[in-house]
Amino acid sequence: MCGFAGFLSPGSFDVPTAEKQLKVMCDAIVHRGPDDDGYWIDATHNIGLGHRRLSVLEISALGSQPMASKSGRWMLVFNGEIYNHRAVRKSLEARSPGLTWNGHSDTETLLAGFDSLGISETLKLCVGMFSIAVWDRKTMTLTLGRDRLGEKPLYYGWMGSGANQVFLFGSDLAALKVHQAFVSEIDRDALCSFLRFSCVVGENSIYLGIRKVKPGTLLSLSVKDPTPIETAYWSSLEIFLKGFREQFSGSYDDSLERIESLLTQSVHGQMLSDVPLGAFLSGGIDSSVLCALMQSVSMNPIKTFSIGFEDPGYNEAIFAKDVATHLGTDHTELYVSSNTAMNIIPKLSQIYSEPFADSSQIPTFLVSELARQNVTVGLSGDGGDEVFCGYNRYQVTDNMWPKIQYIPLNFRSLIARSINRFSPNTWDRFSKVTGQPHFGEKMRKMALAMISSTVDDLYRKLTSQWHNPESVVLGGNDSRRLSLSEHDSIKTLGSVEGMMALDSLTYLPDDILVKVDRAAMANSLETRAPFLDHRLIEFSWTLPIEFKLRHGVTKAPLRDILYRHVPKALIDRPKMGFAVPIGEWIRGPLRGWVEDLINEKSLIEEGFFHVPTVREAWSEHLSGRRNHDQRLWCILMFQSWYRAQKM
Repeated sequence: MCGFAGFLSPGSFDVPTAEKQLKVMCDAIVHRGPDDDGYWIDATHNIGLGHRRLSVLEISALGSQPMASKSGRWMLVFNGEIYNHRAVRKSLEARSPGLTWNGHSDTETLLAGFDSLGISETLKLCVGMFSIAVWDRKTMTLTLGRDRLGEKPLYYGWMGSGANQVFLFGSDLAALKVHQAFVSEIDRDALCSFLRFSCVVGENSIYLGIRKVKPGTLLSLSVKDPTPIETAYWSSLEIFLKGFREQFSGSYDDSLERIESLLTQSVHGQMLSDVPLGAFLSGGIDSSVLCALMQSVSMNPIKTFSIGFEDPGYNEAIFAKDVATHLGTDHTELYVSSNTAMNIIPKLSQIYSEPFADSSQIPTFLVSELARQNVTVGLSGDGGDEVFCGYNRYQVTDNMWPKIQYIPLNFRSLIARSINRFSPNTWDRFSKVTGQPHFGEKMRKMALAMISSTVDDLYRKLTSQWHNPESVVLGGNDSRRLSLSEHDSIKTLGSVEGMMALDSLTYLPDDILVKVDRAAMANSLETRAPFLDHRLIEFSWTLPIEFKLRHGVTKAPLRDILYRHVPKALIDRPKMGFAVPIGEWIRGPLRGWVEDLINEKSLIEEGFFHVPTVREAWSEHLSGRRNHDQRLWCILMFQSWYRAQKM
């Protein structure tokens, strides 16, 4: 894991000034790479590359970046890991028998591949997570690239005008922001997207003119041809459609053997490291499968980490400890108070360089902080829900929607109003009776299902915080609503598969992976996600939905594989999620902080939100009549972030 930044300018620049500017950009992301830095400038072609390094593979100077290829044609900065780079080396050696190596870094492997095969064909050979910036001295072309699923971030955009125009790029918006040409104008359409989804979805960033490289995509440009040209070297959507058309013909038991083999292969490959390595363990299905397979291929107890909370309704640490004890891992747990968790909140605006409002960002930061005290690399179970059908919305769509869709909408609306007469806190009192943690949230989702007119409408309601953000954001256009009919090809999938596809294309890269990457990198911890090995994903999409959502049970294959390693009694319980009681906090100990951020005077002066709508939501939440915790958290995270940017 590392971070990089750079710029390309049509006009000439002063080298000392450019070097200073490049260093300022990289200093802004020092947390992504605290071990080393490096800079390269070609004043003839007005290109600069800077790198911050977190040493994981080839920790000597032989792995330092920017790094040039042996031919001298390519200059590379690279963020991430290529897990199969040793196999790629063997493949390249077979093509070029005289090939020699200076060290054993995956950066050097990539450059040798570029010399032999070019950029796209090399990346097709790679199993890993990465973002890259490559300068081609032969064609004077800059190429940016991102891994298949979007694990590693990469931002870019033209800033300035005329002779002062400059193309900026980097691993984090923080690096771009400090360039003298950067203009920090808020994209109000992106703000609408943020209020709907708790994150900025799609190619746009929160800033006008700055975009994200799409997962699985290369983007190339030059001074002569300044408009970026995109080419996909791998497409999630194509993989989903192909798998749906060419389904696995074996039995369910056959699929379990194949999944366990592929996942074990992924886990083993991602345990490659020259520094201490461990794993996050929540006690849930995904992290428990991951740790079980890690332990199965390790000669020594693996290191596992979990955090616990005082509130039993939000505490999974006891389950994680039971799993760790059974597996025999070297387990570390830390119980944190509400005050400790809330003390993270002021840091969030710096950790997330654009507004981000998935409240599980708080425990994610805490467990990353804990792990970093012992290891430099942590494996996580992220991606299991998207790959193996784990979210409750899939279960609702499969189990409930076929039964309720024929009930007249007027009658369903009456049921929804009856449910909403009681606050989620009131419904939570039935959690012990039903055996369902956070029962109030489940009832809220049931009410949303009741008032949905179609599956499309149901998906949109279940994935949105503010259902009409245009009514909240002044001058905003809610252009990213996400629909199963958004892509003609997605309409050919089943309802649940369509939801899974959209989640993999949006929620996974823009929420889940952003959350983990930024929280971990704020602690200079590299995280890896074995469930996102593209070979596993390609196979999983060939499986019939009945294999994944089996007899109404989500993630059936992962459960059955886990039961081979851990007693069923330790695992079978309702999904709790990695949550914190934000609603109670903002109504209680954080109330003063909230009032400061959304007082009427400040909201009017800043001019982003329709003040009466925000204040009404706050009033209803305070009174307990409605639970607007997630809606308000979006507003608060933007306000906190925006104020921090102005400092």
